[in-house]
Amino acid sequence: MNDIIEIPHHGLNRVTTAFIVLFHIGAVAALFFFSWKMVAITAILYWMCTGLGISLGYHRLHTHRSYVVPRPLEYFFAICGALTLEGGPITWVATHRIHHQNSDQPGDPHSPRDGKWWSHIGWLIWGETMHNNTRAMSKYAPDLARYRFYIVLNNYHWVPLVAMSAILAAIGGWPLLLWGICVRVVFGWHATWAVNSITHLWGSRRFNTRDDSRNNWMVALVTFGEGWHNNHHAHPTSARHGLAWYEFDVSWITLKVLRAFGIAKAIRVAKVTSAMAEREAA
Repeated sequence: MNDIIEIPHHGLNRVTTAFIVLFHIGAVAALFFFSWKMVAITAILYWMCTGLGISLGYHRLHTHRSYVVPRPLEYFFAICGALTLEGGPITWVATHRIHHQNSDQPGDPHSPRDGKWWSHIGWLIWGETMHNNTRAMSKYAPDLARYRFYIVLNNYHWVPLVAMSAILAAIGGWPLLLWGICVRVVFGWHATWAVNSITHLWGSRRFNTRDDSRNNWMVALVTFGEGWHNNHHAHPTSARHGLAWYEFDVSWITLKVLRAFGIAKAIRVAKVTSAMAEREAA
């Protein structure tokens, strides 16, 4: 790993930090309302929001255009992504594209070379934030900025979460609100942040990429396959991240189901070469 470069602090992001703290407090408070029913509901919502919204949506579809689905479903995935409170689609996509462009180099928004803490959460608390600057981020995501839907959703990405909060509170009161919103969002945050931090620090490397990306099975389990990060950096446009039979990739399985029903098309998949197979066999 290269020498650590200077961490680009831009001052405390007070609003972002306040929400992070409040949601963590809510997640802890949820433990006083524990029930397996709450856990089950939260798991389903987590799959919908982080699995469909971030892994299949924001990442593999909106950022890398690894496959094609009907526009209404593409929009639905984007709304699911907004429910994670990780920003709007244009901002998320732009940030991730910048990450790939400068991965573990100066300009990477969240490289562990700037510090482990920085790559996990510090970049959100102290880094330059562009969440409210749709115009600036649109130059990195012009394909999304062509559609008014994405412009509006990026500007008001918090609205779907407010609506879901109201619905869950009306249905199940404080217990469902704390579990379905706070626990789900906080767990989703740390799972996604783990891809930025852990999978650039610990794990195996199948491909000799120019960055520090690694495959980490534990991260893959909680992110629906995003933990096969070295595979992803070697083949960014591949819709399949788990390239070996033992690399469990829930999002890829979901995509195969959508393909079987004729919903997902033009799916890009990295080919496993004979040399790669020999290395795995060894």
